[in-house]
Amino acid sequence: MNLQNMQARTHIQWLAPPPIRFGSVLLPPAQGVHSPKLSNTISSIRNSSLILRLCNRSSNLRTRGLIRSSVAGQEESQNQQLGVRRAYPFDEIEPKWQQFWEDNSTFRMPDEIDTSKPKFYVLDMFPYPSGAGLHVGHPLGYTATDILARFKRMKGYNVLHPMGWDAFGLPAEQYAIETGTHPKITTQKNISRFRTQLKSLGFSYDWSREISTIEPEYYKWTQWIFLQLLKRGLAYQAEVPVNWCPALGTVLANEEVVDGVSERGGHPVIRKPMRQWMLRITEYADHLLEDLDDLDWPESVKDMQRNWIGRSEGGEMEFSVLNSEGNEREINIKIYTTRPDTIFGATYLVMAPEHPLLQSLMIAEKSKSVQEYIDLASRKSDLERTELQKEKTGVFSGSYARNPVNGEAIPIWVADYVLGSYGTGAIMAVPAHDTRDYEFASKYDIPIRWVVTPDGGKIGDSGKAFPGEGVVINSSSTFGLDINGLSSKEAASKVIEWAEKTGTGKKQVNYKLRDWLFARQRYWGEPIPVIFLDDTSESIPLSETELPLMLPELDDFTPTGTAEPPLSKAESWVKTNDPLSGKPARRETSTMPQWAGSCWYYLRFMDPKNSKELVAKSKEKYWSPVDVYVGGAEHAVLHLLYSRATPLDLFKHNVSNLSEGFYSPGYWVYPYKVLYDIGVVSTKEPFKCVINQGIILGEVQYMACKDSNGNLISAESAETMGERNQERIPEENVMKSGDSFVLKDNPNIRLIARAHKMSKSRGNVVNPDDVVSEYGADSLRLYEMFMGPLRDSKTWNTSGIEGVHRFLGRTWRLIVGSPLPDGTFQDGTLVTEEEPTQEQLRSLHKCIAKVTEEIEGIRFNTGISAMMEFINVAYKWDKHPRLVIEAFVLLLSPYAPHMAEELWFRLGHTQSLAYEPFPKADPSFLKETTIVLPVQINGKTRGTIHVEEKCSEEDAFQLASQDEKLSKYLNGKSIKKRIFVPGKILNVILDRENAKVGFRG
Repeated sequence: MNLQNMQARTHIQWLAPPPIRFGSVLLPPAQGVHSPKLSNTISSIRNSSLILRLCNRSSNLRTRGLIRSSVAGQEESQNQQLGVRRAYPFDEIEPKWQQFWEDNSTFRMPDEIDTSKPKFYVLDMFPYPSGAGLHVGHPLGYTATDILARFKRMKGYNVLHPMGWDAFGLPAEQYAIETGTHPKITTQKNISRFRTQLKSLGFSYDWSREISTIEPEYYKWTQWIFLQLLKRGLAYQAEVPVNWCPALGTVLANEEVVDGVSERGGHPVIRKPMRQWMLRITEYADHLLEDLDDLDWPESVKDMQRNWIGRSEGGEMEFSVLNSEGNEREINIKIYTTRPDTIFGATYLVMAPEHPLLQSLMIAEKSKSVQEYIDLASRKSDLERTELQKEKTGVFSGSYARNPVNGEAIPIWVADYVLGSYGTGAIMAVPAHDTRDYEFASKYDIPIRWVVTPDGGKIGDSGKAFPGEGVVINSSSTFGLDINGLSSKEAASKVIEWAEKTGTGKKQVNYKLRDWLFARQRYWGEPIPVIFLDDTSESIPLSETELPLMLPELDDFTPTGTAEPPLSKAESWVKTNDPLSGKPARRETSTMPQWAGSCWYYLRFMDPKNSKELVAKSKEKYWSPVDVYVGGAEHAVLHLLYSRATPLDLFKHNVSNLSEGFYSPGYWVYPYKVLYDIGVVSTKEPFKCVINQGIILGEVQYMACKDSNGNLISAESAETMGERNQERIPEENVMKSGDSFVLKDNPNIRLIARAHKMSKSRGNVVNPDDVVSEYGADSLRLYEMFMGPLRDSKTWNTSGIEGVHRFLGRTWRLIVGSPLPDGTFQDGTLVTEEEPTQEQLRSLHKCIAKVTEEIEGIRFNTGISAMMEFINVAYKWDKHPRLVIEAFVLLLSPYAPHMAEELWFRLGHTQSLAYEPFPKADPSFLKETTIVLPVQINGKTRGTIHVEEKCSEEDAFQLASQDEKLSKYLNGKSIKKRIFVPGKILNVILDRENAKVGFRG
């Protein structure tokens, strides 16, 4: 809502409702309330929401003051809880202003806006609405984006600050399977809880733009994007390995597989090839790399994306397979290598267990052992197979291949450290110059041949490989190739040139990045808009006019027990006809993965109600790109790749098994690049600036170690003895000793102090609802920003939130006054109408400059410190001029919006401060006008005083006489003369008879 609209419809009337008595508790009235509309709001809040809130607190018997008690399950009595007086009436203020913002659509950004104004699009990473709701770690990033959004509104920007839900996903479906509750019911319930929690924290989201990936009006455009990919050959079907659980009869996602068994039930999981939909992200690999350089992202995130894409240049070579007589068969094995200079050192080939040529290569005598090895490898994830520290395993196929550069016959082995999905699925093994190959060759007694030396030096039997570059040796043949004496780089080029001339190879660019799996054999996901003709199995995309293809309602959405997805049970939905030919057909029964709908949501927020196109060009052109995008660093690689590459967000999943999930940094980027190519979006990248927030760890837990007899022992003794038994110690029984923590009753027992990521299993989850109930939303917001730099991880500490709560209480009392005997506060404020002093203006404008600078620099913690310093100074003033206090309230508003709104109205204003201009620092007040003046007594420096630059001698002397340290030398003494050099020194010469007084000691 713009300022003019708000002014036009907001007519203010001051209301002074009487206090409400609830039981024996007198509740303070809502003071400074305005507008007829708001008066009704306040009445309903006070007579329902507020009382219900107290009822809930009474029934829950929540403790006040110690949030950690709710984590530990401790409770206090109702009388104790209600008997503690709050620092200020946040429990009345906060629901009042939340209701006001909602009733007046304060933060709604209309469709029709003044596009001549600058825009600011600030976005949070799309949350998945889990059943657990929020914990205090979630609001960290949300508070940061809200501060920026509020700040930019006050700076005159059109601000887009939306929220929505990544609502498809496995947890809801799994819960549905276990309980029989439809996943849509569970998901909507979870969304409602998340929304309530977010609103309780005062975030200024434009809720009119709320979207959810499970709504047909939304996933219509997810399906539309898929059709665009399909038209351009960027979506295709292929046989790929998936996690198949025979016992459960279903395909499992990577996050559902732990150590080779299903997370639920512990059933064996194997890798099984299945026909799946894929997205050809590799077509955009170079674009993804090149455009990274222009992004204002953390360098560490860009490096992660570069490593994930993994571009490498090398050569593709062909090795001919030999028969038992040593003659070449009509089968060639293609290998990819980044080190063609080492090809003369290849002493064996390795094929991945899933290589398609393997079955035709192994000899009968080796068939059983090879097949057993293939089965064993199918139970491992890609991450397990490529783990550098694991022992290398393999089996000889019984066949040989010819090295094209020297004609040597080398054995073909099968080993799981080679992946079928990377390169060609086969490698030439050069054990002298590759660590993995060296370990493998050493284990299986395969020859090791040195062909590269470091700078021409000699390599002896070092017991390890030399993987570096150097000078090539032992590398010539009668086949017309001699690279001896060349550098590795020169030799590699010459090998590729020779291979291209002889037809045995070519130059090749490869990527670690692989095409993405885009199907899941599950019910709870977007239907894929494709049908297959019954007679030919030809795939036919639906017409765009038939979208959305609705997900059918199913009562039974459990796995089928076969490779068929649950949607195959919807027979009437599956059976259809081709609209053009009329031939009978079947719908695709796999669904899209969770990331499909959540990697383009930032575009839909620009135009969420558009039923004719994904986003109107005019709106996309104005709002793109997202100016600031905030989310957890653990999602940086995956989420950001998805959205850059297409608007499809693959980012919420486990990275462990790349061949299925492909949770890499292109999930967003790839769809976005495609949309850019077809003219849907106008910028090459979706995000201008990305900020990775740190995580909030649970409170520090103190553990005491025990020996085998159950006796407490010091932590260092436990380490020596190898004892693992531990007992948790309450914080009140712990004290700090040097750099360690020890038992209060026995300081000889050193404890283990450690903070862990919040989780139910550790019992260290802090619910924001409890914090809001005890301290208020503004205190929680302020504390999370005050804990430290946004990008750093930090540890929750309840005493910390008590500190910022006291700061807010002091701010309230400074402006409103102390509470009356009954606990209520007087109407209005204590501000005066007089002009502020120069010193007050200096303090104010220094605070304005610091807070502004720190918000713009995303250093919210130091901005809060500046406001705390201001309040400390302001408490020393006798009077508090309106001009100074109003400016400070505006400074506070992005951080503590509820309190700021209440104070603003108590100060007599007739509109919300949400669109008030943010204060500007006057540079003239930022100059340092005071200096430090040394003061001497009889020529000896006894101290210093702070004086104005143009301070007179008399003023300087008076300040020195009032100084606590200097006054003992001056008061009551006879002064002979004063020597004053302006801005330099004050020297007081005492009479001789006084010279000795006070000079000793």
